[in-house]
Amino acid sequence: KCTQLGKLEEGKVVHEHFLKSKFKSNIFVLNTILNMYAKCGNLDDAHTTFDKMPIKDMVTWTALITGYSQNDKPEEALALFPKMIKLGLKPNQFTLSSLLKASGAVPSDKLGRQFHGFCIKYGYAWNVYVGSSLLDMYARCGQMKEAQSVFDGMADKNEVCWNALIAGHARKNEAEDALKLFWKMQRQSFKPTHYTYSSVFSACSTIGALEQGKWIHAHMIKSGEKLIAFVGNTLVDMYAKAGSIKDAKKIFDRLEKIDVVSWNSMLTGYAQHGLGKEAVRQFEEMLRLGFRPNEITFLGVLTACSHGGLLNEGQHYFGLMKKYQIEPDVFHYVTIVDLLGRAGLFDRAQRFIEDMPVQPSAAIWGALLGACRMHGNIELGTLAAERVFELDPHDSGPHVLLYNIYASAGRWSDAARVRKMMKACGVKKEPACSWVEIENTVHMFVANDDAHPQKEEIRRMWEKISRKIKEVGYVPDTRHVLLFVDQQEREAKLQYHSEKLALAFALLNTPHGTIIRIKKNIRICGDCHSAIKFVSKVEKREIIVRDTNRFHHFSDGSCSCRDYW
Repeated sequence: KCTQLGKLEEGKVVHEHFLKSKFKSNIFVLNTILNMYAKCGNLDDAHTTFDKMPIKDMVTWTALITGYSQNDKPEEALALFPKMIKLGLKPNQFTLSSLLKASGAVPSDKLGRQFHGFCIKYGYAWNVYVGSSLLDMYARCGQMKEAQSVFDGMADKNEVCWNALIAGHARKNEAEDALKLFWKMQRQSFKPTHYTYSSVFSACSTIGALEQGKWIHAHMIKSGEKLIAFVGNTLVDMYAKAGSIKDAKKIFDRLEKIDVVSWNSMLTGYAQHGLGKEAVRQFEEMLRLGFRPNEITFLGVLTACSHGGLLNEGQHYFGLMKKYQIEPDVFHYVTIVDLLGRAGLFDRAQRFIEDMPVQPSAAIWGALLGACRMHGNIELGTLAAERVFELDPHDSGPHVLLYNIYASAGRWSDAARVRKMMKACGVKKEPACSWVEIENTVHMFVANDDAHPQKEEIRRMWEKISRKIKEVGYVPDTRHVLLFVDQQEREAKLQYHSEKLALAFALLNTPHGTIIRIKKNIRICGDCHSAIKFVSKVEKREIIVRDTNRFHHFSDGSCSCRDYW
C-alpha cells in the first residue's frame, strides 16, 4: 500500500517493524520492501536492502534493475545484468523489458541489440510486453527500420506498440510516417491514448500542419480525452509552431494544470512569432505566480527579446539568470550577441564575445555575421565569417551570408572568391522553396517555377497583383538581387521568387477573407517581405509566412516583426 501511494516515510516505518519481527529474512517480504524503495525513487536504500539480503531470486534482481531503469539511471540498471547472469539466474519478461528500456536511454544501440538476442534465446521476442519494449528501444535509438521489423513480427499488438512506433517517427521528424500510423492504428480498432495524441501533435508541429493538427485536436475532444499536462503542452506547442499563436494561448488558458513546460511552450511560441512584448508580459506573470524558470524559460524570453528588439529587457533577463542559479549555456550567449548585433551595437557585441567564460561557437559567430549582413558591416562580417569557417566549414549558411554582404556592397570579386571557396569545400547552398497547403494537398514552388499545372494563371495573377501594389507605393528593392546584372534584369528576377508564386497560387485557390499560410525553407527575402505587406493591404487578407527563423504575420500593410528581423 505504501508503494501504491508513494508513501516513502511510512514505508520506512513498516520496514523497521519487519526488521524486528520473525519475517526479517523472508525473501517475499524483503522483495516487497526493495520494490517499495525502488518505486518511490529511493535507490540508495533499495540497493542497501538488496546488498543485505541473504538470499536473492529473480524478483530481487528485477526489482532493482527496474528501479534504476525507471528513475533515469540506465547505466546502473545495465551493469546489474552480467552479475545476475553469472549467478545462473534466467531473466523473465519484466527483467528484459526494464533492461530494454534502459538500453533505449543510452547513446548506442549496441547493448540493446545484445538484449534482443537474449529475448530470442529465452523465447520472449514475440511476447507483447517484451516486444513493445524492444520496439521502443530501437525507436529511441533512432533505428526505425528495426523498430518496424519488430512491430511487423508481433502476432499480438497493443496500444503501447503503436505509441512507441508513432513516437519514434515523431522524434525523428518523420511526421508523415507518424500521421499515417495514427490513421492506420484506428482503422485496426486501436484507441489512441494521451501518449498517442502527444506524439502526433509533436509530428504536426515539426511540419507546421495546422489543419491536420486541428482535426486531431477535434478527434481527441470527441474521444473524451482531457487536456492533462503533457498532452496540453504539446498541443500548445503544435498551435504555436503551426502558425496560430492565438489558438496556442486559448489552449494554455484552458489547461487543467499548468507547469513550467506549459509556460516554456508559450514563451517559445511568442518568440517564434516575434511577439517580444507579449513574451515579456507572460514571463513576468509566470514569476508573479511563483513558478521557477529554468534554462529553457530564459532561452525563450531572451529569443523573444532578440526578435523584438527589446535590448534593455533582454540584458535584464540575462542578468536575472544568476538569481535563479542558472549557468548560461552557448544558446543563451547566442541570443545576447544577436540582440546587440541587431541593434547595431557591434563594439559591445565583440566585447561580449571576448569576455564570455565559454569558447565562442560557430553559432555565436554566426549570429554576429547575420547582424553584419543586416547592417552592411563588411569588415566585422568578414572576421565573423572566417571564425565560422574554422569551426563549421561545411555549413552553407555563413558562406551565403558573406557572399551577400560582398554582393550588396558591389564587391563582386570578393563575392566570386566566396563562391569559389564554397565549390572547393563542396559546400552547396540549399535551394530556396516555398509551399502552401490547400485542401490537404501541399503545393511547392521554387524561383521562376514552371512545373506547376497552373503556372500560367499563377504568373498572370502575380503580374496583376504587382501592378496593384506598385500603385499604392511598392518599389522593387533590387538590392536583394545579388547578381552582377543591370537594373531591369534585377527587377525581373525579383518578380518570381518562390514565396511570391506561392502567394499568387493561394490567392487564386482560396476564398476571399481566409488566412493564407506560406512556409519557406530559408529566410524570407527582404523584397518579398515588402511586397507581401502591400498585398495584405490591397487584397485585405491576413498572410502568415513561416521561414527558418520565425513567423511573419502580415495584415493591412504591416508585419508583426515591425521590419525588425
